[in-house]
Amino acid sequence: MAAGNQQERLIKLGWVIGFVDGEGCFSVGFIKQPNRGKRKGYKTGYQVSHEFVVTQGAKSIKSLYDIAEFFKVGQILVNKRYDNHKEHLYRYVVRKRDDLLNVIIPFFRRYRMRSAKQIDFEKFAQCVELMQKEVHLARDGLMKIVEIAQTMNRKKPRNGLIRILRDHTLDLP
Repeated sequence: MAAGNQQERLIKLGWVIGFVDGEGCFSVGFIKQPNRGKRKGYKTGYQVSHEFVVTQGAKSIKSLYDIAEFFKVGQILVNKRYDNHKEHLYRYVVRKRDDLLNVIIPFFRRYRMRSAKQIDFEKFAQCVELMQKEVHLARDGLMKIVEIAQTMNRKKPRNGLIRILRDHTLDLP
């Protein structure tokens, strides 16, 4: 590879890492599914979701296309806004577990962010890897993921989330 191409690649890597560090989010969510206890994925009464997102206004949408082109996974979605905001919000989103495990997680493990977002990323990666092992399908595994996720993207734990899930998960045999 020519020296110019190598330098260009390093600049692009630095841009992606810095952009995600400032504008990205790694999240794990819980959706109550009380009437679906018979399905494999909902025996606990909850669906667990995971996503990596970078958000921008319409004026900066090109940056999201650049990130999508860089990773070659995910999609760009629009959140249309009709309130007092002047532009729609666009989101580069990666939700597919295989893409997270094979592209996004290895990338951010190799190329670390410099802010506290790296800590949230490590917790996110741990949750996704636990879900890959299907631990979230049992109550104890779900609680383990909740305990990790409740400390993400915040300065203090959301103990209420653990209490709600403990009080409302279906009893498993």
